[in-house]
Amino acid sequence: MARINVANKNNEKTHEGGPAFGHLTPMQSLRRSVMSCLLWEDEFYEDGKTIADRIVETAKVCPSADVAALAIEARNVMHLRHVPLLLLRALVRTAPHLVAETMSRVISRADEMGEFLSLYLATNDGRRTFPRQMRLGLGRAMAGFDEYALAKYDRDGKVKLRDVLRIARPKPFGPEQSALWKRAVTRTLATPDTWEVGLSSGADKKETFERLLKGRKLGYLALLRNLRNMAEANVDVDLIREAILARRGGAQMVFPFRYIAAARVAPMYEPQLDIALQAAIAELPVLLGKTIVLIDVSGSMDHAMSRKSDMKRIDAAAALGAIVHGDIRLFTFSDLLREIPPRHGMAGVDAIVRSQPHGGTNLGAAIAQINANVPADRLIVVTDEQSHDAVPNAFAKGYMINVASNKNGVGYGKWTHIDGFSENVLRYINEIERSEAA
Repeated sequence: MARINVANKNNEKTHEGGPAFGHLTPMQSLRRSVMSCLLWEDEFYEDGKTIADRIVETAKVCPSADVAALAIEARNVMHLRHVPLLLLRALVRTAPHLVAETMSRVISRADEMGEFLSLYLATNDGRRTFPRQMRLGLGRAMAGFDEYALAKYDRDGKVKLRDVLRIARPKPFGPEQSALWKRAVTRTLATPDTWEVGLSSGADKKETFERLLKGRKLGYLALLRNLRNMAEANVDVDLIREAILARRGGAQMVFPFRYIAAARVAPMYEPQLDIALQAAIAELPVLLGKTIVLIDVSGSMDHAMSRKSDMKRIDAAAALGAIVHGDIRLFTFSDLLREIPPRHGMAGVDAIVRSQPHGGTNLGAAIAQINANVPADRLIVVTDEQSHDAVPNAFAKGYMINVASNKNGVGYGKWTHIDGFSENVLRYINEIERSEAA
């Protein structure tokens, strides 16, 4: 007879050796790896390939409908571009019947069709077989793009738009769409008026940027990423300031840390960037009652988010900490717990990042001190969860926001665990509490 009175042992550890939550479901594990993932980019504790491989293997044992829903959420709520394509690739293997519908809801830029096919071919053991549902999904996605969108992303990659059409073989809805797709196949699409096209053609940088700004043809992310280029080209300062403040062309999809990155490369525009970030904050719901925000500033958070960026996980965490709306007290933790002024925007980010040396991850000790000394209605922790020590439950409502993709974490059980570094994680907290109060 099997013994019943036995200890429930948990041997799972964080990368820093602290006890991790030992009973993750496959979907919890998949969400951890996906929702803060910049695909193929190394993180502090794990390399990009390890993370990607874990996503693929975990997706195999998760309910296929849940994997499909996660791909849609990752793209449309968390605004991640590449990891949703990896989840689509996994669905081709495990649930081909879900691929067409999921793909049509995940692909929102014309170049993502070619990126998906490139990923598919690279992981298909050299075989050029294309399941019907995959071709149907590509066709549905293709039908959603007009000539401007197609031409803007008809690039010389391994898989071009014409390759997508030849593989998908979609049926056009009418003669206009048929003619459009023929132009895509022959690569005779009307040249789009974009900054990339203008500059690659040898046009004057100043003239090109000013024309696009005046015509409101520069997307908001492109604006933020090109501030240094525009400054070097002596583009009209007032035009740039006006565009930053107007927040047109997809500002709702810009991560909070993008404003920080823009201010660091073009500090002359920080006042306008701060106003724009504050405007984004004003659109967030106000959390009722008293809130404690606790931000991880340990050494592991200092790792760059990508090879081409000097932005770090700590910047993403600080950006979230500096946009929480309501009656808050703001703390950081590393080796110590430290309270700092609860400032919003750029001032809040600077206060968080500079609050103390970036050393160990003593999350458990920090929460224990808060539990004993700081009453509030909720505790929001923003961290990579790789604690040195055991982490107690929060004194009231506890939210653990994970901004990395590490295998194990600590914020489960009585904690409400949320993965991702989009401001939508804060909207999610508000929605949870509204539904509980209803």
